[in-house]
Order: sequence, then C-alpha cells, then structure tokens
Amino acid sequence: MFKLTSVSSALSLPCLTSSKLMKKEGAIVKKGQEEGLKLAISLLQKFELPQGLLPLANVVEVGFVESTGYMWIVQQKKVEHQFKMINKLVSYDAEVKGYIEKGKIKKLKGVKAKELMLWPPVSEITADPPSGKIQFKSLAGITKSFPVEAFAAGQ
Repeated sequence: MFKLTSVSSALSLPCLTSSKLMKKEGAIVKKGQEEGLKLAISLLQKFELPQGLLPLANVVEVGFVESTGYMWIVQQKKVEHQFKMINKLVSYDAEVKGYIEKGKIKKLKGVKAKELMLWPPVSEITADPPSGKIQFKSLAGITKSFPVEAFAAGQ
C-alpha cells in the first residue's frame, strides 16, 4: 500500500522546475558548437539582428520556441567580449536567455555591459535599421545606443 504523503512529496519536487520546462516545451534544440552556432546565427538573421550581437564560444546547447519566441544559449563557461569599434566590454554568462522577436530581444538574462566600474545587466536589445542604431536597456533604466555595424560578425 502506498503512503499518500510520499506520493505528494514526490510530486512536489518536479513542480519546482515545471515553469522552466513549460518555457521550453515544443522547442527546437541544437547541441554542440557547430549545430548550436548555426541555430543561433539563423535566429539573429531571421529576427533582423546583427550576427555578432552574441559572440559564442564552446556552445553546449541553443534552443528556440517558435510559439513564444523564448530562446536560450548555453556555453561551457562565461565569455567576455570587447567590441572594438565602440570600445565596450560585454559579459555573457554560461546561459543567456530571453524572448526574441523582429529587431528585439526582451527579458534578456545573462548579458552585462561594463559601465565605468559597474556591470549592469542588459534587459533588452532593440535594433532600429532606419537609424542604423542598436539600443541596449538595463534594468536600472539606462539606455545606450551604438551603431549596428559595431555588432557585425567578427567585430
């Protein structure tokens, strides 16, 4: 005979991650550097964002949920990248995630841009092709604009 308490406690453990699993339901997932990089670049192209926006190294997994726009990138470790054209150092955590749509990534997590001695998290990135600019918004309400070409592949 089963004890009801053991069943309910066993059922409660997976609930802790159920929202994470629900976000990824129906996702296209690619594993490894080559396949993951292909998916990440194709997403940036599809949503009209610069290909060098998310410098990736040692990709473990890239995923995308078409119905919601939720995307994630897992790398083996945190990566820092210096965008030379604008002299800006950006940090990418081992996991970067957010919601991608045409010209924009919202609710972004895992990206920080160095400002003086601080590393404020970037919460949104918006490309504006007519102006040739790309805007970065932080949770603190700080918005910075840069030329889109600073984020071209290889920059």
